[in-house]
Amino acid sequence: MAIGMESRLAVLLLATLLATTRTVTSSESSQYCDAGNGYGEPQCGFSSKGLPPPPPPKILIKGGTVVNAHGAEAADVYVEDGIIVAVEPHIKRVGDDVTILDATGKYVMPGGIDPHTHLDVDSTGNKAVDDFFSGQAAALAGGTTMHIDFVKPSNGSLITGIEAYKKKAHKSCIDYGFHMVIHKWDEVVSREMEVAVNEKGINSFKFFMAYKGYQMVNDEVLLQGLKKCKSLGALAMVHAENGDAVFEGQNRMIELGITGPEGHALSRPPVLEGEATARAVRLAGFVNTPLYVVHVMSIDAMEEIAKARWSGQRVIGEPLVSGLVLDDSKLWDPDFNTAAKYVMSPPIRSAEHGKALQAALLTGILQLVGTDHCAFNSTQKALGVDDFRKIPNGVNGIEERMHLVWDTMVESGQISVSDYVRITSTECARIFNIYPRKGAILAGSDADIIILNPNSSFEISARNHHSRSDTNIYEGRRGKGKVEVTIAGGRIAWMDGQLKVTRGSGKYIEMPPFGYLFGGMDKEDARYLSSLRAPVKRQRSCA
Repeated sequence: MAIGMESRLAVLLLATLLATTRTVTSSESSQYCDAGNGYGEPQCGFSSKGLPPPPPPKILIKGGTVVNAHGAEAADVYVEDGIIVAVEPHIKRVGDDVTILDATGKYVMPGGIDPHTHLDVDSTGNKAVDDFFSGQAAALAGGTTMHIDFVKPSNGSLITGIEAYKKKAHKSCIDYGFHMVIHKWDEVVSREMEVAVNEKGINSFKFFMAYKGYQMVNDEVLLQGLKKCKSLGALAMVHAENGDAVFEGQNRMIELGITGPEGHALSRPPVLEGEATARAVRLAGFVNTPLYVVHVMSIDAMEEIAKARWSGQRVIGEPLVSGLVLDDSKLWDPDFNTAAKYVMSPPIRSAEHGKALQAALLTGILQLVGTDHCAFNSTQKALGVDDFRKIPNGVNGIEERMHLVWDTMVESGQISVSDYVRITSTECARIFNIYPRKGAILAGSDADIIILNPNSSFEISARNHHSRSDTNIYEGRRGKGKVEVTIAGGRIAWMDGQLKVTRGSGKYIEMPPFGYLFGGMDKEDARYLSSLRAPVKRQRSCA
């Protein structure tokens, strides 16, 4: 059926009002694009004259099954100027110069949104190998079209940190957002949190309960942060491990002569993740503000989240794809380089934890899947060859997540295709208040789209992945369900096994405060105050 010109213009006008634009400069280096690094022939978007990337093409996706979190339907999808204009059966007339993609027998779904990444991050003197271009290019090859990265303060300032990360991200080829890390508490931090939310488009703040002497906050700082997050309508996030106990566990392993990668896991067992999760959940309940627990890796932590949610508390649990599909056996590998590449925090656990986390996703105890992508190469990991405490913590996953979740959860029959969309894209967009601009195949949504062939197979290897890392923790893993086309911002970025990435085409996505998790909280606070039956009016008596 024809698409009415008036309705098309209305959708495009709405999308223009919603879009966040960013000025790009000609000073960006195209060195990585020129180097290739296994990309085939990626297209750099900056010419010698400093011109911006060309406008996205018109695209018509025909014959596929369109899948959203709320259901699936046979429909065509028409894209213009980077926006989904129509989702209707049998679209025929769409004008001239249209790229037509045949999706017969395949699924057309929202691009993945990775809620947890660390690109171009400096961790204890080691810089992660993937920056905002290489990491995002890898994401595109795996069907992820947006991610949310963690910004660290710079020289103690949140705002300086945000501006520093925006400079790092000038080379972006997909859209991105920011979480903000809080290391300390004072009036300056409190004021800068207000600026971050009201002027910089950040609606989430992360507190580390681990890494003693480096990033760890105590309960006093966490409580102050929870209160401030509540007042701003921002989501409080926690890395939940008992940092004091982990420090003691590390010393214990060294005293026992356990210096290899297995010492990392042994020094921070599941009970310490469970304790910190329970403490964070209870403190958030005391303040009555929503809580997001990042990288849930154990049954212990998952059970604390389950209890809180069953009681009505607003708690989000984010497992990682590594925790879902891997076990800790490789940490005991006799080859140091093999074992060290699996070191991350919290650690990858034994197999029963992964099975339980999968079940928790199935039942809704956990809500979405991240990666904690923070890739270090084997040379960097070797810095801890005699002391596991010096091994940089971090693994890959931004390219592998969508395929592994499909194979593990959908191909196995555990969840539906719509559930897959929910846990890899839509729920993240809802939690961080950017739905339906992101996380949906709907008229007016951004044209971040993947075409997945359920009958095609994939195999993972460091030889052909697109990260700059020389290792891959999913090496040799095979499965069913392959992303054959990735469209980001209306541009075809991955097709026929080739990346065509445009440096600088990614946009910073501002995320407004007071998302759905904050709905009705004022009524809950009112009920709490009325339940106190206080203060009691008493007649003062004189002795």
